[in-house]
Parts: sequence; structure tokens; C-alpha cells
Amino acid sequence: MSSKTKIGIIICDRYRQCAGGKCFRAMKNREGAFSIYANQGVELVGYTTCDGCPGGNIEYTGDEMVKNGAEVIHLATGLIVGYPPCPYIHTFQEFLMQRYGVKVVVGTHPIPEKYLTMHTSLGTWDDPSWKALIEPTLADEEARLAYN
Repeated sequence: MSSKTKIGIIICDRYRQCAGGKCFRAMKNREGAFSIYANQGVELVGYTTCDGCPGGNIEYTGDEMVKNGAEVIHLATGLIVGYPPCPYIHTFQEFLMQRYGVKVVVGTHPIPEKYLTMHTSLGTWDDPSWKALIEPTLADEEARLAYN
């Protein structure tokens, strides 16, 4: 591994008690949205929630993560697979990029198959803007099943 990228992860407040197991496993194995780091080291410099709708912690936590060296902030997969998906995800992404000049990646671990099945049947992600957001975490069926 030639370089190390410092990242922060922001999760949905609905999952505030989540220990991060799927995110950390995907980060370790470079799966889901973490596949972009296949040939480099990754250092986690922050992990927290958005603080609930409408995301009162986004401004503060973005500032803190960048002060800790974050170059990339990941908006966790839970923000897209929860029901309903985060209605502020586009706003969070744009704000963090504009305010802090960091890359923002939507997603962490692969979307579990059970969530893909449900959201597909509901038509949740039919809009082209959602298709682009879920792309980094779609993975293949084997990976999705492993994260069920």
C-alpha cells in the first residue's frame, strides 16, 4: 500500500447505537464504497451520527473531521437503505463538499440483499439521482448476501 487516506464516516441517527461492524468490515476488506481504496491504506479519523433530521451535526462533525485530517467523508450505507432513505443526503453531500472542500462518498458497506430487494420492489431508488448514489455500494449478489 503506497498511501494512506484519512476518512470520516457519518451514519444515520436512527442507527446511533450501531457499533459500525459492517462499515468497519467493509473498510478492512475494501468492499462496497471502500473498494476505491483497494491499493492504499485508510485511517479512520471520525465516526458519528448526523444527529437526526435535518442533520444538525453535519456542520460540526464535518469541521471536526477535517481538523483531524479527513480527506474523504463517507455518508454511511444506512442513510440510503433505511426506510425512508435520508431525504437530506444530497444536501449533506453538497454542503460537506462546498464547505470543507473534501470528497464525499455516499456509502460504506455493500447494500445488503434484503434491502436491495425491498427498495427495488418499492421503487425507492428508481430516480436517476438515487441510482448514482447507490452505485458505489451495489456490489455483486454474493457481497450483498454476505452483508444481510
